[in-house]
Amino acid sequence: MTDSAERDAAEEASAFSHPAVAPDTTAAYGDHPDQVIDFYAPRSGHVGAPLVVLLHGGAWRAPYDRMHVTPFADFLARRGFAVANVEYRRGSLLPQQGGVIGASPARTKLRAWGTVAGRWPDTFDDVAAALDALPSLVRDAVPQADPRRTVLAGHSAGGHLALWAAARHVLPAGSPWRTPGPTALRGVVALAPIAHFATAVELGVCSGAVLQLLGGEGELESRGPHADPAALLPTGIATAVVQGREDIVVPQAVAEAYVDAAARAGETVGLTLLEGVGHFPLIDPAADACAVVAEEIAQLAY
Repeated sequence: MTDSAERDAAEEASAFSHPAVAPDTTAAYGDHPDQVIDFYAPRSGHVGAPLVVLLHGGAWRAPYDRMHVTPFADFLARRGFAVANVEYRRGSLLPQQGGVIGASPARTKLRAWGTVAGRWPDTFDDVAAALDALPSLVRDAVPQADPRRTVLAGHSAGGHLALWAAARHVLPAGSPWRTPGPTALRGVVALAPIAHFATAVELGVCSGAVLQLLGGEGELESRGPHADPAALLPTGIATAVVQGREDIVVPQAVAEAYVDAAARAGETVGLTLLEGVGHFPLIDPAADACAVVAEEIAQLAY
């Protein structure tokens, strides 16, 4: 195993070592079991707390659900934020032979199962529906939250979904997810996001997850404009990207390609590059990088 792979494995093991943290309440935004949002009240008890809408990663694949970011959600709640941890439908599990992938508890689930990344159009249907339902759900679930100070945050594939959700008003005409205007947000903080599809496909990010999300290579041209954040610019919404320089899961080149695409579209996207940091410390409460993420959210929220 290379030094980079050893670092990644150790960082992943640390991020997944924390016990899940139960939410204060859960609300459904649809009838499917995955159409739910877990809410965490700010531990400070202060009224008017900023709301962080959190979209988990996991390459849009079924074994990775919202549970692995509940320690991160709790970390943010202890920092004074209200948190909405969104679940959504992900790719299906398919029996297959072999295919050992890594050694973490989450990846162990993939040893006996092949997984398809995402569901088209269900994954996008769910994120759009969750965001549309949030204003009414928040009033009852977390009355301490101030929805006027909402920040979207997401990690990896969730970072993609956060950027996409903030860009629904610039989706192609006729898209079922398009909104007439921008969502009321203070901003977006995308953590190691799969933000530029062409670069992610070129680098084979997450074993071809982007093409699987879109339904196959033949769908890239037709569906990409409806799903690729790099094609949905400018948004007019303050956006920050946090990226570890040592990330071998979603490499730095993907974030840089998105930032460059934004610049060409006339928009400035902040890019914070963390030295000696890989993919998973960004959501690991035990890592210093997690505090950096909280500060990036706070800068937009307050």
